[in-house]
Amino acid sequence: MKINIRRWKDMGKDERSLILSRSELNISEVSGSVEEIIAKVEKDGDAALRELTKKFDGVDLSGISLRATEEEYGKAEKLLSEDVKAAIRYSIDNVKKFHNSQRPGEMTFSEIRPGIFAGEKAMPISSVGLYVPRGRGSFPSMLYMLAVPAFIAGVERIVVVTPPNEDSSIDPACLYAAGLCGVTEVYRVGGAQAIAALALGTESIRPVVKLSGPGSKYVAAAKRLLSSRVDAGLPAGPSEAIVLADETADPEKAAIDLLIEAEHGSDSSAILLTNSKKLAEAAAEILRKKTEALPEPRKTFVKDVLSGYGGIIITDSIEEAADIINEFAPEHLQLQTRDPFDTLSLIKNAGEILLGENTPFSLANYSTGANAVLPTGGGAKTYSAVSVRDFIKYSSVVYASKEGLNGAAGHVKALADYEGFITHGNAIKDRGL
Repeated sequence: MKINIRRWKDMGKDERSLILSRSELNISEVSGSVEEIIAKVEKDGDAALRELTKKFDGVDLSGISLRATEEEYGKAEKLLSEDVKAAIRYSIDNVKKFHNSQRPGEMTFSEIRPGIFAGEKAMPISSVGLYVPRGRGSFPSMLYMLAVPAFIAGVERIVVVTPPNEDSSIDPACLYAAGLCGVTEVYRVGGAQAIAALALGTESIRPVVKLSGPGSKYVAAAKRLLSSRVDAGLPAGPSEAIVLADETADPEKAAIDLLIEAEHGSDSSAILLTNSKKLAEAAAEILRKKTEALPEPRKTFVKDVLSGYGGIIITDSIEEAADIINEFAPEHLQLQTRDPFDTLSLIKNAGEILLGENTPFSLANYSTGANAVLPTGGGAKTYSAVSVRDFIKYSSVVYASKEGLNGAAGHVKALADYEGFITHGNAIKDRGL
């Protein structure tokens, strides 16, 4: 089994560029075919969704409602074991506790100058389409990570799209989570065609004003291509993670935590950054053994990742490793160093930062309460984790008394005259000011 083990200072420009670009290359490759999918959905609506679902997912939806029925919600709950339902309830409760603190006040207002008041009014967006992946696993965790903050924000219409199972059913854990989150509009459609339906609308699926949620390279490409028609939300493509470990780290814990995001798919990225050659070699051997013990298709996914966009990179120092992280801006970052809180001060760009060997990615993916839907592809340089704020918009609110207008009149006229906007100035002058 091949595992990329490289020293950063020995890597050429092209090799570094490949690591930093990761799955962005894959997304660009499929843009042409995704454009065709979008055009078909816009033209043929529901018929296109059924045809494309059969073509790409191998599922025949003829005569089946695209929207989940009330009976399916009840059936889903009966299909799940009590421990799975308890885990979902536990995690949703934690996510609610974390995100409740993000709820803004309805309005802020303050006096800027005597008689001039300005503030902001917070209002939820009217609708949102949440994409929950399915092809490489079941992701009820993604559903509640997206639906809970949208519900707390007060979004009136929350829509979920997710690829169907082979028997055309919707994953029962996702339906159970949807019910707990108050989501009643769930559709059995996925891929680029689902994104197109949310953005453009079909007979069954009314369009939304915003999208949110991670997905494949096809989903990521569809979001980009439709970004002029709908708010595409944060970039959330194939998974990516970096584990930063120094010489004090346990190589086994570094290795097993690196595998977490690598098993998502062959287009994922998982990198172990370390300033210790000894740890790198020990971790590589553990990775080989752990990978060989995995069932398919996870084994192939991990092998592809560790020999592709991932692997082990040896740096001269933790500071150099931090520089690489800040340039990469990973979706997930874990710090397994002597003092992770001290190392934290070096990090500027990451979707999430997990501190210490007792905080694996899986813990944060499911149950800490912090949101696990994070920006990918370097998006963490400007985007944040999904939060209540993603589903809130703000309107500026301004009030001026006569005293306030009088005090500002001269300045407004001066700027209007300078910029050459006649009516701007006249609105003041014609008031006799």
